[in-house]
Amino acid sequence: MIRRGLFALAFGLIAVVAAAGAAPAEENWPSRPVRFILTLGPGSGSDIGARLLADRLTRLWGQPVIVENRPGGDGIVAINAFVSAHDDHVLLFAPTSSFTAHPFLHENLPYKPKDLVPITRISNTLIGISVPIDSKVGSLTELVALARAEPGKLNWAGTTGALDFMFAGWLKREGLNITEVPYRNAVDAANDLAEGRVQVYEAALAIVRPQLDAGRIKLLAVVNTARAPTQPKIPTAAEAGYPAMTIDGLVGLFGPPGMPLALRQRITADIRAVADKTIEDRLTITGQLMNIGGPEEFAASIEQQRSTVAQSAKELGIAELPQN
Repeated sequence: MIRRGLFALAFGLIAVVAAAGAAPAEENWPSRPVRFILTLGPGSGSDIGARLLADRLTRLWGQPVIVENRPGGDGIVAINAFVSAHDDHVLLFAPTSSFTAHPFLHENLPYKPKDLVPITRISNTLIGISVPIDSKVGSLTELVALARAEPGKLNWAGTTGALDFMFAGWLKREGLNITEVPYRNAVDAANDLAEGRVQVYEAALAIVRPQLDAGRIKLLAVVNTARAPTQPKIPTAAEAGYPAMTIDGLVGLFGPPGMPLALRQRITADIRAVADKTIEDRLTITGQLMNIGGPEEFAASIEQQRSTVAQSAKELGIAELPQN
């Protein structure tokens, strides 16, 4: 009896110690420097947001938060670096449009959707449809009318990703014949739009803002659910009569598989704590709306975007490509 009691006591103590050891490991995160890996280069809206938050979180966490830009490969370079790290102190900071269209664009991706575990939605990227300043059109309705009057004579700047799928799907639904001109670099596309070498471009406002501020292009509409605070007179696509074009850009933070929900919720709470009016104003200037959401909310909004992209792909007759 005494021996059984001692064994029970010993096992009980082991369980208590194990539980006490597990909790601090989560509570004491981060225990070393944290890296934010970005799919976009310096100066992008995501990069600006990441650096603003990294500075505040460094002070809050007492550990350096390092921003590492890994542009290229349609976001795959950065995602692969993040997934390969297998480290809960290496996080992906990215717009979801970097990957929601990947299954329709790339075979044998080096990652799986389950490798990107949502932590926090940071902001909604504002996305606009723009034309050169001397274009004859001043609205989406006028663009549709011109494209129908001059089929095949207009072209649009296309990069890769969810936005291209949305715009191409819209053209198909409207029966418009506008030729895509592919670009690897979104900034080059914005520059060519300003020069009139392409006639239409759907892109994040952060990409076209320099040309917009310089008066070289004009904005017809934003495709978000809400108007852009910096362009309050510009309607949403839904307000302009094209609700099927609506999509909110999502920018957020991702962790590796196995990152506990409690830790992801705490990181969200920390981001809420440091994301003050100064950061909100800076994000607004770069064409983003601060819209912090926790892991469950972020996951739901990603799935909604995936569904929207899949619907556009279906309309375009594009099937998912085989994966490993």
